[in-house]
Amino acid sequence: MQRSDSREEVVVVTGAGGMGEAVARRLGSGRKLLIADYSEAQLTRVAEALTAAGYSVEAVPTDVSDRSSVEALARVADARGRIAAVVHTAGVSAATSTAGKILEIDLLGTAHVIDCFQPVASPGTSLVCVSSMAGHYASLSRQDELALATAPTEDLLDLDVLSGVGEDAMTAYIIAKRANHVRVQAAALAWNRCGARVNTVSPGVIATPMSEAEGASASGGHMMAMLEACGIGRKGTPGEIAEAVAFLVGPEARFITGTDLLVDGGQAAWIRWHRPTD
Repeated sequence: MQRSDSREEVVVVTGAGGMGEAVARRLGSGRKLLIADYSEAQLTRVAEALTAAGYSVEAVPTDVSDRSSVEALARVADARGRIAAVVHTAGVSAATSTAGKILEIDLLGTAHVIDCFQPVASPGTSLVCVSSMAGHYASLSRQDELALATAPTEDLLDLDVLSGVGEDAMTAYIIAKRANHVRVQAAALAWNRCGARVNTVSPGVIATPMSEAEGASASGGHMMAMLEACGIGRKGTPGEIAEAVAFLVGPEARFITGTDLLVDGGQAAWIRWHRPTD
């Protein structure tokens, strides 16, 4: 059942990194802005910068891998007003984290956000989960994707599809990001019934501190070579991701839900159709 809600608009952004801050600046004007992050130092820095720029900001320390922490964030957001948008940018990368942490934060954490914000969604609420182009590289069976999409959240980390990941951080990352896609697809029905929407955005290589760390890793040269080969010749900017998110949470996208928007400068298309196979 849909509920009417005329309170002040609230925007929630999880993750106070480069993309999270860009999204907060793009969406937060004239609204109550809640930013959430595991790192209290990072959270304080971004909250102070946004406050100085004129935003109405509240910082909420949050560990997305802990369901009770995300539930608390959702309660705070609901208490502040009508939740207009939730943008989930919090995550870790294969270059900077372990396979276990990736599964706990990127996979389980995203499921927690989807689960915990659906009960407080109202007509017009839009959730965008930032996934990754890496999710488009996954080669999983229909059975494995069904499990990732529909298994109870508390059972996700015990699924057979994760049994062979071991310490392989890149495999964990690819599966986690594909799980974001299919989890959102499966959640769209429940969100529709609230009058709300849920989508993913899949960035390619974006100029953030996280991508700088990836660039310095063993695969960094290969990553930049692909950007040249696909013709775009540069990294994307956090502002470009923020614009994509703004579209998905805005009125122009009211008929878009349960899908993924790939924002990668054409890299995935190049990989599929032009990458040499030798």
